Amino acid sequence: MSSACDTLISQTFGGRNLLRVGVILQRAILILILTCFPCWAILINTELILLAVRQDPEVARVAQLYVKILMPALPATFMYSLETTYLRNQGIIWPQVITGFVVNLLNALINYIVLFALNMGVTGSAVANTVSQFSMAGILFAYIKWKGLHKATWGGWSKECLQDWGSYIHLAIPGMVMMCVEWWTYEIGGFLAGTVTGRSGILKHLCEVKWFSEISLCVPTGKCCIHGEFTHVKQSFLCAILNIHQIFVGYLFIRQIRRRVADVLAFYAPFILLDALSASSGGVIRGAGKQKVGAVCNFLAYYGVGFPIGVPLMFAAKLGIKGLWTGLFTCVFLQCTFLIFYLVRMNWNKVTVEVSKRRQIFPLCRACGCFFYELNVCILFFLQAQIRAGVCGSSKDTSKTLCSDLKFLYYS
Repeated sequence: MSSACDTLISQTFGGRNLLRVGVILQRAILILILTCFPCWAILINTELILLAVRQDPEVARVAQLYVKILMPALPATFMYSLETTYLRNQGIIWPQVITGFVVNLLNALINYIVLFALNMGVTGSAVANTVSQFSMAGILFAYIKWKGLHKATWGGWSKECLQDWGSYIHLAIPGMVMMCVEWWTYEIGGFLAGTVTGRSGILKHLCEVKWFSEISLCVPTGKCCIHGEFTHVKQSFLCAILNIHQIFVGYLFIRQIRRRVADVLAFYAPFILLDALSASSGGVIRGAGKQKVGAVCNFLAYYGVGFPIGVPLMFAAKLGIKGLWTGLFTCVFLQCTFLIFYLVRMNWNKVTVEVSKRRQIFPLCRACGCFFYELNVCILFFLQAQIRAGVCGSSKDTSKTLCSDLKFLYYS
């Protein structure tokens, strides 16, 4: 749900309407806090869900224990996501890098203590990760306050953050679908490949590296859209295509692991090239505010093509993990082709007009609020004049009724 900030904050910050960035951030905080409740509802039933997909009962029980302890960290995770988006769209990157490095060291230390010194097992690991999530959000928040990075964009909490939730959700839900469809595909693939060694997990985690190119592209795209600098968008896109260096990551592993993964690399090598292009295109799509297009494309590619091809090849054709990755390669090829074609054919001048209209929603809501406020003030003065003139009566009950009406009008 925080993906809408990649569009709104980058475009707003690019237009130098800085105080509105704070209002967008406030709106995102409230929406993400509410989003915690359906997430908690799912997490509480983790054991039942795992048993429904025929996982080992002991694994389901341990997973439920781990998730219950980790649940309080969900708001901290959301807050850290918003903080990183807030800084990233201002071109500030190093605080996130340093915070992540420090907290990873802290996480390793706490895990060592609770697992080996205290023998707390899964409970200790969950506690360590919960502490780490709160530490990341807290340290980054403290850094923002210490350096005063919020002063230019934060005007304090405002009632305006309660307005125009529709425009945020209009971008957030398709953006969530756009990313989750792909994430869930790999996770479901991991369930299906549960008995086929750990090769799928290694390749899945290598694929996650390409998300950095998508995240990094949202900011320059949003800023360029507000100024109409489409040449810079194309340059950013071409730079992100260079994200193909992941193919050499295999040399970080020992020889035995490389041998086990080697027979799948014939499918993975061309896959990661297309996946990097697809991620770069997805970043431009999100930065331009076209999350609906990306959501529909990803859904049809993965669930309309990828799984219907990969699952039969995996089980019916008995190709195992190779069959699954054949289906994923097919869907990523179609996804990449469509997104690149869409971006080439996109009317960037029309995108600029849409951004301008989106920026005008905020002052319009503010103007409407001022109108109704002035109307209520006029009614207040009228009622006060009626009381003083004795038109409304002088009884205590009447006075109390009018006073309550005045308070209602004032707070409305």
